[in-house]
Amino acid sequence: MTKREKLLASIRANPKAVRFDDACRVAERLGFAHKGGQGSHRAFGRADEPDLLNFQNRGGFIPPYQARQLISMMDKYGGEHDEISD
Repeated sequence: MTKREKLLASIRANPKAVRFDDACRVAERLGFAHKGGQGSHRAFGRADEPDLLNFQNRGGFIPPYQARQLISMMDKYGGEHDEISD
């Protein structure tokens, strides 16, 4: 299992403990681009996706509901960018 696969599995297994930096990295690997944000907030979007991913840095982690949104996007776009390495 690669580092990327382990990261994705850990996000799915425990959405209450997803690190902010990991969430941002995964969003970018799914084809989302950083759209902005101030302070502890980051927003990511895709041209073909009407929904944005918004992450709040709460002590180094994101809230569980934001992790569930990320998991939903992993399910939707997870296979498109498999060529991206760790």
